[in-house]
Amino acid sequence: MAKLLQAPPKCLSPDWHIANKMQCASAESQKSSSERVTAESQRLVDETEKTTQKTQSDVNKRIEQRLEEIKFWKQELDDKLEQIVNETEVLLTCKTRVEKALESCKEPLVIAKQCLLNRERRVGIDLVHDKVEQELLKEAEVIKGVIALLERTLGQIKEQIRLNRSAKYQLEMDLRDKFTALMIDDYCAGLTNNTPDIRYTNNAVKMEGNSVSLEDWIDFSNINIEKANKQRNRSLALRALIDRILSQTVIDVRKQYETVNVAFRNRVKEVKDAKQKLETLLAMVMDETVSQEKNIATLEKAISDKEGPVQVAQTRLEARTHRPNVELCCDIVQYRLMNEVEEITNNIQRLKDTLAQAKAELKGLSRQQLFLEEEIQVKENTLYVDEVLCMQMRESVSINNF
Repeated sequence: MAKLLQAPPKCLSPDWHIANKMQCASAESQKSSSERVTAESQRLVDETEKTTQKTQSDVNKRIEQRLEEIKFWKQELDDKLEQIVNETEVLLTCKTRVEKALESCKEPLVIAKQCLLNRERRVGIDLVHDKVEQELLKEAEVIKGVIALLERTLGQIKEQIRLNRSAKYQLEMDLRDKFTALMIDDYCAGLTNNTPDIRYTNNAVKMEGNSVSLEDWIDFSNINIEKANKQRNRSLALRALIDRILSQTVIDVRKQYETVNVAFRNRVKEVKDAKQKLETLLAMVMDETVSQEKNIATLEKAISDKEGPVQVAQTRLEARTHRPNVELCCDIVQYRLMNEVEEITNNIQRLKDTLAQAKAELKGLSRQQLFLEEEIQVKENTLYVDEVLCMQMRESVSINNF
């Protein structure tokens, strides 16, 4: 216990001075080290602040550049989208024109076929494969060819509209993505160090697996624009072709339609001329028939008139056979009576022969009259078919520009 209460041993004066110097030296060293760390920290703070500001400024600049780049490509896509939409609308108008042209071809074809069918009602010699029938057949073929061409063209239009819409869809998808990217980068451009909703995020610094290179990004929009340009150019070329087709087809149909009408008019005139000639001949035949009938009556009367003279002559000859004896001589009277009988008999035979010929001619005239009347009826039937049934029906056809 006594030992515990003993005072601690005292240090010597040199030890005190040495310890004091060491404490001062240690404090000075610690102070210097702290000052260096402080200076280094300030330098580092200044350096990192400048670097951060510079980097952030560069990033902001890059985002602005990226925004301008996206806006540029978005504008390019917008322009192409507007062009392809407008072109598709115009092509849809062309489609309507072609459909109307197809519809308008139906009536002329039906009428051409009906004319051919009507002309089968001609009879006799008038049922002929004439110029009208040839041109009608050609008209039907022309219209069928036009219909086939327009149907093929309509198929091309529908396919081109599909391709245009496909290009439009790609542009719209690209534009939608560009709009989204523009909104995101615009949001990023608006962020500052004092923005309330900035935060730490996990795994922010990474490359997404589906990321593409800048070249691929540019190529993607370029491909969409080139595809839209290609389809627009094809659509423009197709529209020019459609205009030429519609113009040429209406010219062809109208030309053949007029050709058929001219053939009809010429044929009707030809049939009317033939009918008029037949009617003139019929009138002549009928006049000749009357004349021949009078001639027959005259011949029959002439024959009848010869009966008296021949009977007188024969009676005289018979009476002179009763002359007695030598008086029964062949005198001049006898010879003359015999000559008279022979002469009258010959004349009667000649009259009968002529009468038979006249009756044969009368029969021929009757047959000819019947034939002419039948032919006139044939011509009237032909005129009815061509002029009434066909030509009047064709007047309803109107071939306008498609």
